[in-house]
Amino acid sequence: MNKKLLFIFLGFLILFSRNVKADEGMWLPMLVDRLNYVDMQKMGLQLTAAEIYSVNHSSLKDAIVQFGGGCTGEIISKDGLLITNHHCGFASIQSQSSVQHDYLTDGFWSMKKEDELPIEGLSVTFLIRIEDVTAKVLNGIDASTSEADRNKIIKAATDKISAEAIANTQYTSDVKSFFEGNEYYLFVYEVFNDVRLVGAPPSAIGAFGGDTDNWMWPRHTCDFSMFRVYM
Repeated sequence: MNKKLLFIFLGFLILFSRNVKADEGMWLPMLVDRLNYVDMQKMGLQLTAAEIYSVNHSSLKDAIVQFGGGCTGEIISKDGLLITNHHCGFASIQSQSSVQHDYLTDGFWSMKKEDELPIEGLSVTFLIRIEDVTAKVLNGIDASTSEADRNKIIKAATDKISAEAIANTQYTSDVKSFFEGNEYYLFVYEVFNDVRLVGAPPSAIGAFGGDTDNWMWPRHTCDFSMFRVYM
């Protein structure tokens, strides 16, 4: 009897699996138009592909930043106001706290720009552009190239591409591999090092509760903090 039930269950899986597909993931902004923009429109997206990513015009890429060492943040005003998670700003809030001013416990709100608190060592990184450099990186490599030689060629090529991309500019750059080393993309960034704390709620309502809670919605926490980027 148990075997019959098992076969019936497997049959249902096979029957209905034809209509099931993975339709999620992350894409490079520059590839949105090529890969999945039409599907995103069908799901309700009202932005154009150029409004998501454009090198020559303002786009969504100019509002999404790398905050500190790895968190993300969003620019929400023309004056450089930035919002990120409370746990992303936690160390910065802590660095400004003292016995007299316990901003983690009490929160902090700057009512004017002069009261914003500079955070030493904190930076915000903006993406300037992405470029497919696969052909340049893999030039001279074929099926007969040894692993050691391949690594040397790739290292020399990526160093050269990265250096040339930012020559005589204030930018930084990096070349990253994708798809198991089959594609390479150049990322050019601008880094700002004058970042100041603007506001944060008390940790009692801002603490997010751990990784599980960080990916659950709706979330009944004030998991945010606000900073400002200065040029």
